[in-house]
Amino acid sequence: MPIDSSASVAPTARVHPDASIGPQVVVGDYCVIESDVRIGAFCRLEPYVYVKRWTTLGERNEISAGTVLGTDPLDKNFSGQRSYLRIGDGNRIREHQTISRGTQPESATEIGDRNYIMTSGHIAHNCKVGNDIVIGSCTLVSGHVEIEDQAFISGGVGIHQYSKVGRLVMIGGNSRVTVDASPFFLYAGFKLVLMGLNLVGLKRAGFQAGDIAALKTAYRILFRSGLKLEPALARIETEIPTEHTLHLVAFIRRSERGISRE
Repeated sequence: MPIDSSASVAPTARVHPDASIGPQVVVGDYCVIESDVRIGAFCRLEPYVYVKRWTTLGERNEISAGTVLGTDPLDKNFSGQRSYLRIGDGNRIREHQTISRGTQPESATEIGDRNYIMTSGHIAHNCKVGNDIVIGSCTLVSGHVEIEDQAFISGGVGIHQYSKVGRLVMIGGNSRVTVDASPFFLYAGFKLVLMGLNLVGLKRAGFQAGDIAALKTAYRILFRSGLKLEPALARIETEIPTEHTLHLVAFIRRSERGISRE
């Protein structure tokens, strides 16, 4: 698996002969790329990036200095067998970020497309990170966490293992996520208090007035009607069955850790 002739590899970088480096890739000074790594076209690795074995990067990813991709999981049960880190296209991963591969043999940590992951944080083993997500500096994402598309997670957030963060969620800085954050909502506070709809995020994502109105009604049914959870979900399905309200209902129904409330 050769280095493409159009790639630029600094003379101080170390690239294993069994790594694959695609067209127009730039590998900066003192980078280390191990065997069984695949880096897609037009990726750019700044100096001191370390890409460990069984990591795959798609195209046009920008990886900043001091980042380590494919680290062994921070998990006492890890046995050292083959597992993977798979990163999609068009991501920006800033300085001193670490992302682990899966714990179980042949399992994977997965990062989607067009995400902006800021500095000095960690994404742990077996996480599933979607597309168009922002993760702020110094945020720690524990193992088996799922983050849906277009979420915005501020700096200094800690996300407990197996938690889920829904689509277009906004989480304020220094929050502690120990339950699931339902889609389309705004959260803040150390104990992750639900603050209402993420109206700014919804409008930026192109949601129309009718979409937002339906989500407002769903919010009132869930948290202001006095109904228990399952009757509230059934009422939403019956009275306002839009694409987005049904996604909200499905997310809550598959929650295993429970959801944050007002």
